[in-house]
Amino acid sequence: MSLPHNGGAGPSAGGAPGARREDDGDAPLAGVRVLDLTRLLPGPVCTLHLADLGADVIKVEDTGPGDYARTLGAKRGETSAFFRMVNRNKRSIALDLKRASAREAFLALARAADVVVESFRPGVAASLGVGYEALRAVRPSIVYASITGYGQTGPRAHAAGHDINYLGYAGVLDQTGTRGGPPALANVQIADLLGGALTAAVAILAAVVGAQRTGRGRYVDVAMADGALAHNIFALHALEQWGGTLPRGEDLLTGGVPCYGVYPTQDGRWLAVGALEAKFWRALCATLGRPDLVPLQLATGEVGARARADLEAHFRTAPLAHWMALFGTVDACVTPVATLGEALEDPQFAARAMIATDADGRRAYAPPWAVTGHRFRVVLPPPAQGEHTREVLGEAGYDNNTIERLVDSGAAGAT
Repeated sequence: MSLPHNGGAGPSAGGAPGARREDDGDAPLAGVRVLDLTRLLPGPVCTLHLADLGADVIKVEDTGPGDYARTLGAKRGETSAFFRMVNRNKRSIALDLKRASAREAFLALARAADVVVESFRPGVAASLGVGYEALRAVRPSIVYASITGYGQTGPRAHAAGHDINYLGYAGVLDQTGTRGGPPALANVQIADLLGGALTAAVAILAAVVGAQRTGRGRYVDVAMADGALAHNIFALHALEQWGGTLPRGEDLLTGGVPCYGVYPTQDGRWLAVGALEAKFWRALCATLGRPDLVPLQLATGEVGARARADLEAHFRTAPLAHWMALFGTVDACVTPVATLGEALEDPQFAARAMIATDADGRRAYAPPWAVTGHRFRVVLPPPAQGEHTREVLGEAGYDNNTIERLVDSGAAGAT
């Protein structure tokens, strides 16, 4: 699956283009090599998906702190759980790209690569000599993806931001929350992961397919704010259909109608009610012995508020376990609001093998897909910083003496 090698001058000319992990040859992306310059969350999760699908992901870190995620919340001398969860199945090489010899090494790697992913602010990669123009000069078929908050163009291109900022600009944050309350913050980074990691992965894979077919690479510009905006579909539907959106907490999906929302139980837990279809709502009402609620499924205003209050009072009469037993065999879309600990023990997720556990019992999520002919496995544990520097540079054609000179000079780091 590797693209044709583009030979050229430099240490990589005799290297092994598209070298892959030898024991994962049945994977869909076996033979695809990815150079990963990203840090923290969106970029590493994007390349995690590529790695789990069999790509040879080489994590290119600096020779200083490296990826900051390594120490996020960890005790001194330990690697954080966060880093472990999003960097398995990758190799790590440490290069100081501010040095000419390290830049030359990176370009040598690029001659045998299919994809480069970076998440610097616009212009930084080019200033380091590893931007798209420099790379396509040595590898015309390269797919080069930049993941940023606001993209490479526009008045905010160089602005700093985080998930909350992208959601705010995209009109997503304004739509989330309870009636009369402030915007609600989710503990799932919607813009980072949906707008950054997954959107980038889709575009990268499309560009790789195109490069295989034509031999021409592409530049992929992904903005996390764009990704959040592009998936804010229900709000745009309301704007286009009715000329405006309802206040948060008052539309169909944020608690504006009795049949869709969260309801507290006697023991302080919550039920998620998603009975949008009439058949589910009728089943809910029948199970509760409340046929009087059937006509009020989509009631709004004062009538809807009274119906919601009535339903809430009913659910408050018993603990969560009672309602789960009652609705366990009822097709009404009434489910618990589980804690993460409960989700990790859920038999459905267990049947889907969604939790991966290492030899030390540490947990991470498995990929959220099943692909015929390929069984997900952890081929490589999360790497130490620079753990594979010598190995990867050797694959690029560097001899041992040259590698050691790079390490001794500080241009490269190795463990």
